[in-house]
This record gives sequence, structure tokens and C-alpha cells, in this order.
Amino acid sequence: MNQPDSAPAVGRTAETSEGPAAKMGLSEGKLVQELGFDEDIDFDFRNTLEDELGSELLTEEDQEPVDAVLLWWREADGDVDDLADALMDSQTTLDTGGALWLLTPRNGRDGHVPPADIAEAAPTAGLHVTTTAGVSADWSATRLVGKRNL
Repeated sequence: MNQPDSAPAVGRTAETSEGPAAKMGLSEGKLVQELGFDEDIDFDFRNTLEDELGSELLTEEDQEPVDAVLLWWREADGDVDDLADALMDSQTTLDTGGALWLLTPRNGRDGHVPPADIAEAAPTAGLHVTTTAGVSADWSATRLVGKRNL
């Protein structure tokens, strides 16, 4: 499939005019699967991402290999063990070298997930946190990759 993207400089995005795809190291033609979709997600972020990718995000039902996975997760979705399970399950269709982007409500927003919970769940799922940044007014994104992809 596609070659792995290098780690994007997401932390500098506040000063740039890049769209979400570029901020996340994605480009037109990349296949991205979305998990955890609900009515509280950031639809502006999602729609812009789809526009930049040139295709719709794949759903939970799609089983083809993807370049990246977006997992929307809120505190009410479960504890650290549930998050670790969700992270493991999210890798099912992730192609070698792909990244999993965990989207959580920002600090101070309903459903906020403490970074310590993410840091605890990631290794259990065989993942490593590489970057965290705000991608919208209400959501933060944490880039997770398999330890073999570092």
C-alpha cells in the first residue's frame, strides 16, 4: 500500500494555515477509517479532512487496509482498560506504518480524557504516543504508532 508518512509537526499547527490532513501527515488519496463517530464530534474538522483527502472516511464496517485510523474517544466511553481494548481493536485494518489518531475532548470540555490515561493505555495496545495537538476548538488529537514504526 502507501509508504508510511513521517511524523508530522502537529505541535506547530496553531501558527500555520495547513488543513487537518497536512497537520496529521495525510494527503489526498490516503485511506482513513473513522471509529467512535457520534453526534458530538467536530463536523467542520471531519468535513474539511474529507475534502482534503478527496474521499469520505471509511466506517467501522469497512475492512480494507487503511493508512490511518481516527478514533473518537470520550471519558464516558470507558476506563483505561476499555481505551486499551479500543486501541487494539482500532489497529485491525491499519496498514504497516500507519498511524492511529486518538481524538479526545480538550481539557475543560465534557468528556475530557486525561493524557495519563492515554499514556497508560497505549503500551498495553502495543502503541507509542508520538505527538499531541489541538485539531479543533473542542478536540485534541494524539498520534499513536506501533512500536515497530518508531
